[in-house]
Amino acid sequence: MQYSISQVAKASGVSARMLRHYDAIGLLTPASVATNGYRWYGRFELLRLQRILLLRRLGLGLAEIGAVLGEQVDEAAALRGHLAQLEEERRRLDRVIATVEETVADLGDARIDDPERFFAGLRKDGAAMRQAYREQFGEGAGAAFDVAQAAQEGLTAADYRHAAAQSAALFRRLAAVMRAGAAPDDPAALDAVAEHYRSVSHFWQPTAPAYAAMGGLYRTDPRQRELAAQADAELPGWLARAIEAYARVRLVPPLGKT
Repeated sequence: MQYSISQVAKASGVSARMLRHYDAIGLLTPASVATNGYRWYGRFELLRLQRILLLRRLGLGLAEIGAVLGEQVDEAAALRGHLAQLEEERRRLDRVIATVEETVADLGDARIDDPERFFAGLRKDGAAMRQAYREQFGEGAGAAFDVAQAAQEGLTAADYRHAAAQSAALFRRLAAVMRAGAAPDDPAALDAVAEHYRSVSHFWQPTAPAYAAMGGLYRTDPRQRELAAQADAELPGWLARAIEAYARVRLVPPLGKT
């Protein structure tokens, strides 16, 4: 008994267009094609279609299914390969989920309940920090601080929450490098600190001595030490040494320049 393409499409849920595509790529050839172009399918073709649909449901692509049905690839081997791909995708999604969860937590921790008090405190802290930077790094740092402050004019509480979340994520990445066993002057540590230096350089490009001194604030300044310690209690000291190493190794001016 033979079935028309429309009958097969209705019974299987596969569109006639897709059945013609299967034919075109050699995956499912009709039992016969009439002179008027009508395709007819028999029991063998229906069983083959059933297997195609099963393998598709398991996630194999058409090329893989064709190899399996052509007995060029063992079905179990094809499924094992597909399983490996699924497991890698699951690991990737686990990493994405963890990142999103951490970001949500960071945003929650950075919640600003009273924006008016927050911005008043921010102005007060900013004035104190500017004075400290000017005294420690000179007038250039004070002027750079003014530029940074001007760039932040008009930022909302949501903007500050986002910046706080980004900062927390950076400290976590630095802590991960530290926990992996990298010494402060290892290339892996210097590469990680480069991200910290880039964030500072948005507003001020400190000299090597100034950047090294800034790293020292993670030891001596309670506010800076607390920010880093939230990622790992050991991070402030390690980060101070890593910044000092970065300034010594990566910020040395080229020969002939000062």
